[in-house]
Amino acid sequence: MDTNKFAFIFDMDGVIVDNAECHYHAWEEFCRRKGYNYQRADSRYWFGNTNREILEKIMDRKPSPEEIRELGEEKEAIYRELIAPDLRPVEGLEALLKAMNTSGFSVAMATSAPIENVDFVLGRLGIRHYFDPIVDASGVENGKPSPEIYLKAARLVGREPANCLVFEDAIAGIRSARNAGMKVVGLVTTLEEEELEDTELNISDFRQTSLEQLYGILSGDF
Repeated sequence: MDTNKFAFIFDMDGVIVDNAECHYHAWEEFCRRKGYNYQRADSRYWFGNTNREILEKIMDRKPSPEEIRELGEEKEAIYRELIAPDLRPVEGLEALLKAMNTSGFSVAMATSAPIENVDFVLGRLGIRHYFDPIVDASGVENGKPSPEIYLKAARLVGREPANCLVFEDAIAGIRSARNAGMKVVGLVTTLEEEELEDTELNISDFRQTSLEQLYGILSGDF
């Protein structure tokens, strides 16, 4: 395997952890406290967006940077409290990360989540050491589906976008990776499989694939 040519890039929410329900409940509780209207059906397609973009939808206006920081942290604190008792990785993730690490592949993370959530999830799961670099919401100007976050991750690992394979669960994330010129494996966690279009492969968890299969997708032998 040509480990010096290819890289793997993981989203976090819905990929590292299957946490859509906790985010739904967190936004529901946040909006209840603030008196904002909340429609779960609409929020299914918020995944991949930054808190700034989501707050604009909820508030129906552009919040100030201070509002984004304060309100975003309030919502994320609710989320972390909800998920803490049941935080666990998607099945098969740790074995796959270990195989990638042992083989010498570059593995990055590109997530729309704030750094506080990244530290919380990766720290609690004990898997932070597998990801270098980690690009979070604070590292980009434009959230997904802009390709900015994935192009930045590819640049930091020193790989061409066409030689990067992304793991995503959301429509905005898939579009972001595709707009960056990357291949995509979809995780059927947040959305239904038929909603995850324009991917090389869709899986329910990481037990349904292997490093050999993923390398085949990257190298064109799949």
